Amino acid sequence: MNAKDLEKKVKNKNKAEDTAKEEKEKTETVENTIAEEKAEAAGKEKAAEEPEKKEPEKEKKEKKDKKDEQIAELNDRVLRQMAEFDNYRKRTEKEKSAMFDMGAKNIVEKILPVIDNFERGFGMLSDEEKAQPFAAGMEKVYKQMMTGLEEAGLKEIEALNCEFNPDLHNAVMHVEDENAGENTVVEVFQKGYFYKDTVVRHSMVKVAN
Repeated sequence: MNAKDLEKKVKNKNKAEDTAKEEKEKTETVENTIAEEKAEAAGKEKAAEEPEKKEPEKEKKEKKDKKDEQIAELNDRVLRQMAEFDNYRKRTEKEKSAMFDMGAKNIVEKILPVIDNFERGFGMLSDEEKAQPFAAGMEKVYKQMMTGLEEAGLKEIEALNCEFNPDLHNAVMHVEDENAGENTVVEVFQKGYFYKDTVVRHSMVKVAN
């Protein structure tokens, strides 16, 4: 092989190496471009996925908030209804009690004349007559009736030797009496009574000075 052929062979070898180098660079460039495109596509896909993930979380939070509001509203409604029912129950009990007291008061007012007649009858009896079985039996009936009425709330108004009180006493006579104090009840013509805290009948009295 002469020098000319050797030189030609070297040139061809260098050319082939250069060509291979260029092909390699082109391949690397293409691969890099593809990798960059893939990375960019992956980034876009991830960016697109994140709002999708955030959106359900937001919707979930909104649903939870609405649910809490509904629960709070229902609780408030239940508490209001319970308070209204409690007020209704108390009002009904108070009305029932007032109606009962009113009815009992009317009955007591009708019984008072019977009590007066018992006491007038006993006042007219002599000691000998009071010892008779019939009078003793009537006295027991009277005492039993008064015990039941007292347990129900009937109470006699104190009047004799007490200071006159127009809220409790009805003065039908005045008298001057040096032995009695000023504005003092000296005689009771008809007993007065309370039913619980209400005056059923005022005492009919004579007042001194």
